Amino acid sequence: MTPTLTAFKAAPDRGRGLARDFGVRWALEEVGQAYEVRLVEFAEMKQAEHLSLHPFGQIPTYEEPGLSLFESGAIVLRIAETHTGLLPTDEAGRAQAIMWMFAAFSTLEPPIVERSMAGMLEKDEPWFAARQAMLEARISTRLDQLAARLGEAEWLEGAFSAGDLVMINVLRRLKGSALLEAHPRIAAYVARGEARPAFQRAFEAQRQVFLESGG
Repeated sequence: MTPTLTAFKAAPDRGRGLARDFGVRWALEEVGQAYEVRLVEFAEMKQAEHLSLHPFGQIPTYEEPGLSLFESGAIVLRIAETHTGLLPTDEAGRAQAIMWMFAAFSTLEPPIVERSMAGMLEKDEPWFAARQAMLEARISTRLDQLAARLGEAEWLEGAFSAGDLVMINVLRRLKGSALLEAHPRIAAYVARGEARPAFQRAFEAQRQVFLESGG
C-alpha cells in the first residue's frame, strides 16, 4: 500500500528543498517507492488530527498500514530498512550508515540550524556578531573534520547510503555561504548528492508544491 507523507501546503523555504519532508521524499525516490502527499496548513498542524500523528505539531509525518511515524530521521531509517538501496547488506556496513545518520543530526546539524535561526531572529541583538562568529567557527571545525574523513572518496562509506542522504541534506543548509565555499571537498560532496536522479525528482516534486501555492 502506498505510504502517505505530510508536508507544508505553503513551505517557508520557498521551494528550495529545505523543508523537513524533503529528505523523506528523497529517500522514497532513491528506493523507487511511490508515495502520496497530504498538504497541511500551519493552523492544521496544531489541530488534534495532526497532533495525533505528530505530538509537536510539525512535519513530516509518515503513514503506512499499521504504522505512523514522525521525525524525518526515523522515517528515512524506516524506508532504508524496508527497501533495498539505502543500507548495505552486511551488518557492519548497515551500522556504519546509521552511524552517519546520527552524526548528521546530532553533530553537524545543531550549529548549522542555530546559525540560520540566529541570522533570522537575532540580528538586532548586541551580541549577534560574536554569537555568529562562534557558531561559524564550530561549523568550520566540523566541516574540516568531515572533509578529512571523506578524503578523496565519493561517499562516506563505500556506496551511497542513507548516511550520505541525511548528511548531504543537512549540509545543503550551508549552500551559498562562505563556509561551504571554504571547504571545496564538502561542496563537491553535496553537489554529487544533488546530481542524483532521485534527488532531482524529489526536489522538483517539492518545488511544484511551492509553485502551485502561488510562490
